[in-house]
Amino acid sequence: MLGRAAHEVRAFFTAALLTPVERDHEEATPVRHRRRVVVGVTLVLGAVSLGLALAIQPGDPLFYPATLGVAALWTAGALASGRLHLGRAHTRGGRQSLAVVQGFLLGAALLAVFLAGAVVVGRVPVLREPVDSVLDHARYGSVAIVALITAINGVAEELFFRGAVYAALDRRWNVIGSTVLYALSTVFAGVPLLTFAAAALGLLTAQQRRVTGGVLGPIVSHLTWSLGMLFLLPTALTLGG
Repeated sequence: MLGRAAHEVRAFFTAALLTPVERDHEEATPVRHRRRVVVGVTLVLGAVSLGLALAIQPGDPLFYPATLGVAALWTAGALASGRLHLGRAHTRGGRQSLAVVQGFLLGAALLAVFLAGAVVVGRVPVLREPVDSVLDHARYGSVAIVALITAINGVAEELFFRGAVYAALDRRWNVIGSTVLYALSTVFAGVPLLTFAAAALGLLTAQQRRVTGGVLGPIVSHLTWSLGMLFLLPTALTLGG
């Protein structure tokens, strides 16, 4: 029983994160060059805008349009950079399908890891305080609106970082490069654990992008993880404290 379960888990992660689906997404040099220019400009503007948005005091209504503005910037940059793909996933029957189920399961797995880590973080004030400052936007504002904005930003970030940025980089660097740039985009927020979370999420979704060839799987993983963290992280921190 345990052996079969281990085999199924191994087969799932191999199909979801290691074995690429065949596709032909090669781009001509001029197209790649234009994409890189758009990505570079958007990356700088987006990183600064995100830092400014997260610096807004919790409860300030300006937080909502500011964060939506960041999402609009990521989305505009992604769409202006060139063509994006949804991608396809391996299935048990040897066929291909949209990567929705894989994305959900991978996002849920990462969420479980982070919630377990949050129990530990809750015991360390120097680590917990910056996380609490980010969560205060949900505590002092409308949870429903924050959840909606979280979802919109998640989609926008995946369109840009796993769509445009990933496609703009050389094949040997696109996984690591898109992950590093995604993590660096959060540095201006001044929350080290947010940058760490971006690196972990970015690496997972970049691997999905490499396997599926598109952004749908990464979007589902991102939304599963980010919305789960929004609603469950406060409880995990409390258990740790």
